[in-house]
Amino acid sequence: DISRSTYRAFMDRTIEQRASVHAALGDPIRLTIADDLVCSDRSPKELAARTGLGSNLLAHHLDVLESAGVIERFASAGDGRRKYVRLAAPWVSALLAPPVLPERVLFLCTRNSARSQLAAALWTARTGRPASSAGTDPAPRIHRGALAAARRARLELPDSAPTAIGRIPTGVRVVTVCDLAHEDLDATNDWWHWSVTDPVDDGSAAAFDRALDEIDRRITSLSPPSNDTGTSPSNRTRK
Repeated sequence: DISRSTYRAFMDRTIEQRASVHAALGDPIRLTIADDLVCSDRSPKELAARTGLGSNLLAHHLDVLESAGVIERFASAGDGRRKYVRLAAPWVSALLAPPVLPERVLFLCTRNSARSQLAAALWTARTGRPASSAGTDPAPRIHRGALAAARRARLELPDSAPTAIGRIPTGVRVVTVCDLAHEDLDATNDWWHWSVTDPVDDGSAAAFDRALDEIDRRITSLSPPSNDTGTSPSNRTRK
């Protein structure tokens, strides 16, 4: 069970570390921030807008959460001057309130050739709910590395042409899986963002597997996989 295994990871920490986490999350504002990060990475600017906090007070709360090992701050892969905040480890989400799972999801990245394609396929496999993908500057075809990673994970990924972002239908949850796409688009307050390293830059099979693992971790932190999906990147067929 995913949630039990992640909670055990928390319980394996020292009593002092667990006390620090509970103390950090004992403040309603910090708990609100952490709950928000279960579903999405956020920039400090986005968190300030969502919480109504001033920059100094927000920075204080983020410092406390970071010191307790609840969150981490990191530079954008798109604009290195921009920072994002995310949960520091999978076990953190086991202590927080899960969001309502969207009925339909649209995953966005730049080329729509790897991350967003894998995310849409894995979302449907994990949740049984529909998902689609698109890109801000679509590539001519899905990257061979993404198709190979899907095969290793026994994940169904059709070799269809990448598509450009069109009109986003109402009632669809948008999830950007690329920092550059997130920053290029006029994201609304209800969008989610998952900062997933682009495996195309590395090009190795390991890089594509890592990207798929990260996406899988994100999805299972929202909703543990049902027994009938039949797919798990951790159970790959190596060739």
